[in-house]
Amino acid sequence: MKFYDRENELAELKRIQNLSFTDHSRLTVVTGRRRIGKTSLVMRAVKDSPTVYLFVSRKSEASLCAEYVPLIAQSLDVYVPEDIKSFRSLFQYLLEQAKVKTFNLVIDEFQEFYNINPSVYSDMQNLWDRYRMETHLNLIVSGSVYSLMQRIFRSSKEPLFGRADNIIKLSAFCIATLKEIMHDYNPDYTPDDLLALYSFTGGVPKYVELFCDNRILDVEGMISFMIRDNSPFLDEGKYLLIEEFGKNYATYFSILSAISGGINTQSSIESALGEKSIGGQLKRLMEDYNVITRRRPILAKEGSQTIRYEITDNFLRFWFNYFDRHRSLMEIKNYPGLQQIVKSDYPTYSGHLLELYFKQQMAETFQYRDIGSWWELKNGQNEIDIVALKLEKNKAVAIEVKRQKKNFKPELFRQKVEHLKKKVLPQHEIEMKCLSLEDM
Repeated sequence: MKFYDRENELAELKRIQNLSFTDHSRLTVVTGRRRIGKTSLVMRAVKDSPTVYLFVSRKSEASLCAEYVPLIAQSLDVYVPEDIKSFRSLFQYLLEQAKVKTFNLVIDEFQEFYNINPSVYSDMQNLWDRYRMETHLNLIVSGSVYSLMQRIFRSSKEPLFGRADNIIKLSAFCIATLKEIMHDYNPDYTPDDLLALYSFTGGVPKYVELFCDNRILDVEGMISFMIRDNSPFLDEGKYLLIEEFGKNYATYFSILSAISGGINTQSSIESALGEKSIGGQLKRLMEDYNVITRRRPILAKEGSQTIRYEITDNFLRFWFNYFDRHRSLMEIKNYPGLQQIVKSDYPTYSGHLLELYFKQQMAETFQYRDIGSWWELKNGQNEIDIVALKLEKNKAVAIEVKRQKKNFKPELFRQKVEHLKKKVLPQHEIEMKCLSLEDM
């Protein structure tokens, strides 16, 4: 698949590189979930200038240095002493070179030093503070374990706190990019095909690339491609999250499984887990791991108890809903059975994803100051899929989302909107809409 999007990030990385080479050294952190395209972005940004690329694999420090020495020698066309056994010595050598050379140093999976030698971070801090103003090194570090990268650079207790000049967090592809990709690889795509790509991948570049490179971009084809023997999707959710959670992942998995199945309030999740208290885990899933979000009805106050939890990542939502929930089918390799479950469930499952699609599409127009949903705790009938407050004062839009417009009941929806106006938006002029697949 060709390189898509990332124009703003590339421009920022080029700007920082120019400052590093002409002024003094800069440190940039590129973070984001696994498969989001961090390495591809960074290497594209530095491809036209001398670059040392170091990948931190889980080996001894001496073994890593033995690997790095010939790489550095080749990349910079310099002699590097072969007896260097510590990363501190290697980093100091590179900084000495940066006194007389301009080059990029890219350190990939930077968080792995925690498992190799955590003192590397304090060593780097000491050397960086000493050399930064007298060198011309464009240092870029990236990592896919979000919680550790946050800790390394944002925790005041860590040695590299405050040392990053820029932190770039990569997000998934936007709606416009997904449409562009569909047009390039499947010009005759249907709205349902686009919704399936959004629902299954969430716009994560690597997952999108797998479908594009195999020329599989229709609903049924994507489902069959994901659910088969040796599919890269089958254990992806497990690998992705165990990296984050470590060995104590069981409770986190149980919480995410419950949320994916529609059990989305703290009390109902605790009940599903045998009355286990999970307040701390929910907080960490939101703040440390960035895996779930807390949703309130639009304009609800901060202390409101009308709270629902939602998985933020579409792929993980799908993975827990089908791969994790139907693990027994996968263990006996009954992939046709699981395919049938997903295909028959898809029209219902994708209905909520269509709502998320339209919320994201609206957010990307920059025409609204708040976008959410609205519901009442005591009356589940009074629920509106999307309520958005426009930038113009006292103007809002209320939207019912249906896969098929024929299922829309205008009179019932009008009653809900009147109730919303009375309870929450008495001063607002509210536009009413129904959005369906044909509006994508």
